[in-house]
Amino acid sequence: MSTSNNEISTAGIQIKTSRRWLADAVELLSSMRFAISLLTIISIASVIGTVLKQNEPMSNYVNQFGPFWFEVFGKLGLYSVYSSWWFLLIMTFLVVSTSLCIARNAPKMLKDMRGWRENVREQSLRNFHHKAEWTSAVMPQLLAQQLQARIVAKGYKTKLVAKDDAILISAKQGAANKWGYIFAHSAIVIICLGGLLDSDLLIRAQQLIYGKTPFSGNGVIAEIPAEHRLGLGNPSFRGNTLIPEGSTSSSAIIAQKDGAMIQDLPFTIQLKKFIIDFYSTGIPKLFASEVVIRDNADGHTFSATIKVNEPLIYKGIAVYQSSFEDGGTKLKLTGYPMVGVSQTSFPLTGEVNGATPLASNGNTDYTIEWSGFRPFNVENMAQSGDDLRAVTKKSINQRLRDDLSSHLGNAAKSANKKDLKNVGPSVQYKLRDKTGQAREFSNYMQSIKVDDDYVFLAGVRDMPDEPFRYLRIPADDDDTVGEWMRLRAALENPELRAAAARRYAQRAIPESREGIAALRVQLEQSALRGLSLFAGDGKEAGYVAIAKFLEQVPPQEQEKAADIFMKILNGSMWDLWQVARQKDGLKEMSEDEKHSHFLQLSTTALSDASFYNAPVYLQMTGFDEIKASVFQVTRSPGKKVVYLGCLLLVLGVFSMLYVRERRLWVWIRPSTDDSGQSHALMAMSSQRKTLDFENEFEVLKTQLKQSEA
Repeated sequence: MSTSNNEISTAGIQIKTSRRWLADAVELLSSMRFAISLLTIISIASVIGTVLKQNEPMSNYVNQFGPFWFEVFGKLGLYSVYSSWWFLLIMTFLVVSTSLCIARNAPKMLKDMRGWRENVREQSLRNFHHKAEWTSAVMPQLLAQQLQARIVAKGYKTKLVAKDDAILISAKQGAANKWGYIFAHSAIVIICLGGLLDSDLLIRAQQLIYGKTPFSGNGVIAEIPAEHRLGLGNPSFRGNTLIPEGSTSSSAIIAQKDGAMIQDLPFTIQLKKFIIDFYSTGIPKLFASEVVIRDNADGHTFSATIKVNEPLIYKGIAVYQSSFEDGGTKLKLTGYPMVGVSQTSFPLTGEVNGATPLASNGNTDYTIEWSGFRPFNVENMAQSGDDLRAVTKKSINQRLRDDLSSHLGNAAKSANKKDLKNVGPSVQYKLRDKTGQAREFSNYMQSIKVDDDYVFLAGVRDMPDEPFRYLRIPADDDDTVGEWMRLRAALENPELRAAAARRYAQRAIPESREGIAALRVQLEQSALRGLSLFAGDGKEAGYVAIAKFLEQVPPQEQEKAADIFMKILNGSMWDLWQVARQKDGLKEMSEDEKHSHFLQLSTTALSDASFYNAPVYLQMTGFDEIKASVFQVTRSPGKKVVYLGCLLLVLGVFSMLYVRERRLWVWIRPSTDDSGQSHALMAMSSQRKTLDFENEFEVLKTQLKQSEA
């Protein structure tokens, strides 16, 4: 018997313990501190999701953070914060917490709103801070009616309650303040539910239940297998589709961490024409798409124009104008060798977003990946700065200390004033070698006036997150790069360098002068050494090589030596140019200021070319532009739910801030001296003690005391 009692007692303790644990859990989940903690975490996550670009290609994050932090941030789901498992879990807990809070407190609030708080006593009313007492000659019943009428006139709802020997007037106003609490908390739940409906939670459910998997390969969208596609009945999605002019699309791409899902659409979008207009600063002010929609079910077609913030909505699916891209512009280019003694150009064609093999020495060592094209570029051409043009006026070391890298510069340097100009088309491409390493280039089609000189800008960068550095190739008399390329090839040719050095020595020391043949030989050797150093016969080339050579000179003589060395180099470069022209059967250039300045610019560009480090220079000669429009295609069942939540939130906040709940009691009883008079005790309370409440109490007290027979 005792054993049975012990078992019953133990079972009872376990039940009580489990109930206590459940009660504690509910108490924690529905507490304000728990909800505030969740909101704090959501706020931090939202800041991360705003600062860090979401759903970018994974390669962008690798370049930005490096391999180690890329893996760390990937494990935390920071590249897609709003669809990460922990963010959705927090949202779920917030919904549960707020729902429990509403379930616990809303019934009490509703009961309090309907109640009159009539179970008060005279003594309890005397304990109120805002109270007043007076005696009236009017009988209690009549006084109660008069006071009730005055209170009703002030907008209060009233109720008369008969007590043992007294009459209680219970009045209330602003009970809707409680609705503010209910509306605001319900709004949080509704907005979170709407957000969850529009998240990729439903897509994840389909992946779990129906075995859908992201597609991570390459191929034609129409041929992608069904396990990577989402059907027409998918209730919620947000994807993108890129359509070139004249092309169609009946599906959208939904980016995933490990690839993409293909969302089939119940209609086909055909892009007839893409329209774009720009401000004078080059910023787009309007882009729109003229499309034709074809219903895949019945073949019905209609035309529409989709603009920014003016989406097309059809069959519950919204099509937004998201952005625009190049749709495969056809490019015509001319290639110029940047290494070796050859200066023979060759034609080349390409297509944006495509690739073209580039043969070098008979072998396909490089692949050109055409990544971008711009039909025009508006740049700030206001200039300020310095370059290596005046190398004869400063020592090489000083010039290098100033800023050797500035000669690769920006396409348009910053300045205090603006000089916005359209500098023409440009092409962007990557040159990838057979090991997979690539550098990115951006070349302008036309010559551009920079610092009063017309140059062709050839940009290069090693990483996608770096700005382009520009090589400035001076335009010749025919507005081409031909003469600079001729000079570059000649500089690479040892025979032409030797001929140029000999010619320079002969010009500097004519043969008619006797007894100084050895000096001319010495000058010829110095000129040849300067050209060879500048050409890069050693590890370095250009001005860097000369600067390192001059470091061997004692510091006190470096500036003088640099001045002499640069005069010899400039003179021998002129002869190198003329020797190259003679070799090609062309007449010599007139040695005037214009051509001397061109040679100076060319020498600086040849020095910078060692940083360009590319086997070819590609100059665009023509193009056939094809635009493409990027549409965001969404089905958002949670949108209207969120709108409802926002409405409730506005009503709730308004009710809590601007609706004040006030309670008023008046206790009326016969006077204790049997004189037939009445004694009245008034008390008033409010959730917020404000100056308005104080004034209202004083007005009510004055008006109610004036009640006489």
